[in-house]
Amino acid sequence: MLLGVLAIQIQTVAVAWQVYQLTKADDATAALALGGVGLAEVIPFVGSVLFAGHIADKNNRHVIACSALASMTVLGLILFIPSHLETVWLQLTILYGVVTLGGLARSFLSTSRQAMIAEILQRSQIPVGIRWRNTLFELASVIGPGMAGFMLWIGGDQLCYSVMSLLMLGAFLSTLAVRTTHKLQSQSDESIWQSLRAGINFMRSQRVMLGAFTLDLFAVLLGGAVALLPLFAEMLQVGALGFGLLRAASSCGAVIMSIYLIFRPPFRHAGYALYGSFAVFGLCMIGFGLSIPLSTWLGYGLQLAFVLSFIFLFISGAADAVNVIIRQTILQTRVPPSMMGRVSAVTAVFIGCSNELGMAESGIAARLLGTVNSVVIGGLAVFGVMGVTAIQFPELAKLRHVDEGLSE
Repeated sequence: MLLGVLAIQIQTVAVAWQVYQLTKADDATAALALGGVGLAEVIPFVGSVLFAGHIADKNNRHVIACSALASMTVLGLILFIPSHLETVWLQLTILYGVVTLGGLARSFLSTSRQAMIAEILQRSQIPVGIRWRNTLFELASVIGPGMAGFMLWIGGDQLCYSVMSLLMLGAFLSTLAVRTTHKLQSQSDESIWQSLRAGINFMRSQRVMLGAFTLDLFAVLLGGAVALLPLFAEMLQVGALGFGLLRAASSCGAVIMSIYLIFRPPFRHAGYALYGSFAVFGLCMIGFGLSIPLSTWLGYGLQLAFVLSFIFLFISGAADAVNVIIRQTILQTRVPPSMMGRVSAVTAVFIGCSNELGMAESGIAARLLGTVNSVVIGGLAVFGVMGVTAIQFPELAKLRHVDEGLSE
């Protein structure tokens, strides 16, 4: 997972920077183009992930994960082509095409790998295992964007894609070496539609889990600003290296928070902790959006603005780590292993819509409202989402121990 996430992070940063370089002549067009990268990934991901969850519950999850990683390795090699072409539209077509097919492969990878956890860990080990897994994920998310920014600075996109390809190959080979039980797949003879309906119905029956993922869906969908970071890097005049640092900032905070959560006692009031993490996230998005106007008003220029931007993104990542660990622990401890693929697929729809569709929303909002205004308004919208969720899912605020559903 560490190698795979590193590769995906490097690819994401390099593709976003390459798309921005091809479209930056017009800021409005660049904002839409960057948002389009997220849309190109989320449409195939969301469109296929429920089917992928069904496949993961009926077949060998290990084989599915390895096949998806092999496909992503091949797709990464295609990214070497655009830089050797002169036609801008053809370069963009290839970039968006790889992202689209990558979204399809990721739907199978995410559901099968999530479901494999129950085949590797005993039930009692899962809460701590989730914390370690999230720490490694966030560590890769820290190192990846920083590496990508540095490599873009010294060697351009070709160096990024070379390292990314090697890392993805390493992820494939190391996943191939994993040994799983293959005993926890569903043995029922139900049709694919019955299977998918069972996963959706189970998710609907778990009010706490549904509320937690719904809160994350709309908060990140409206409040996220990742897609606009190339524009902010340009406004801050920090170039490719600064862009990589901004991309890594939130994951830096998430790594530190994840490590802290490994060693602290479990949350006594997980519901309050979840809402608190989203409140901090919303405030940080507002602060990030106002970093440039605030530093200009104080008379310190863009240097302070970059520092403030990094700090706000750092704290937002730490807050996000809290809600990620709470949500993933709820998922792993309340879902029967035989249904993990399908229920993981349903939650992947929430996560995919919040992240990739959120990138598209950010691009459209920036086009209509302006870059700074779109981020500030998105941060304010997080608090509206929290209010609506508290009304619709009152059980969520009352959640005490996050592993209440744990059973052997």
